[in-house]
Amino acid sequence: MAKTIGNPISWAARNLGSTSDHMGEAISGLGGDAKAEMPMVQVLTMRDIPACLRAGYDDFIATRADAIFAIAIYPIAGLILFGMGMQMDLVPLLAPLVLGFALVGPAAAVGLYEISRRREAGQDAHWRHAFGVFRAPSFGSIFVLALYLTMLFLVWMMAAQSIYAATLGPEPPASIMGFVGDLFGTSQGWALIVAGNAVGLLFAVVALAISVVSFPLLLERKVGVPVAVVTSVRVLRQNPVVILSWGAMVAALLVLGSIPFMLGLIVVLPVLGHATWHLYRRAVA
Repeated sequence: MAKTIGNPISWAARNLGSTSDHMGEAISGLGGDAKAEMPMVQVLTMRDIPACLRAGYDDFIATRADAIFAIAIYPIAGLILFGMGMQMDLVPLLAPLVLGFALVGPAAAVGLYEISRRREAGQDAHWRHAFGVFRAPSFGSIFVLALYLTMLFLVWMMAAQSIYAATLGPEPPASIMGFVGDLFGTSQGWALIVAGNAVGLLFAVVALAISVVSFPLLLERKVGVPVAVVTSVRVLRQNPVVILSWGAMVAALLVLGSIPFMLGLIVVLPVLGHATWHLYRRAVA
């Protein structure tokens, strides 16, 4: 029988309806890691980065329907950001907002990990299978870790606002061009650039350390947040150059994909999401 593209909303409703059946079991395992065996961390090389990107691109091409999530969400988000840009008091936060997306990106791509997992296992892989994460045994842990990253993102935004207030603020810029001129043409502007990048780098490294492989691990195995986060940190400690290079590449691609109006994320986000699953496969035995 020929396959047809179903209604995403109906699929979401059905899967969300069944989520409550799994939440009790999942939440009970949030901290139950005392007897859990720590996964084995493997050594990575720089060759793994392009290999993971190629594998992620192959998954994207093979399951192009999963881009419906990006098509539905990110152009709308881009228009919202454009509208925010028309309000002068929010202009200084546009760049931190776009760059801060890298902090919560691993949580946003969980559905893509599930599609890659199914394709790797030789199972049918379609956009509707992304909703399978709601039935995952560790969904409660996935949800809690996503909340942690969201809080980290909010703290970053508050830090960015404080940095602006201490340098070019606290008053909003008179115009976008005036803000750009002050940013690159004054000592206070360069102080904002240096301080913002330094603090942003700190937030990025923290987010990378706790989430580089934790979400795929939670999706595949019934472990709690502590085991997932510790394993992710161990991957970074075992492979600092490779993982930090991976994080820099992800941030650069997200910035490029955000121009203009986040339309590039229609391709960038699915490819990075699928590629992250393959990085996890190479990093965790």
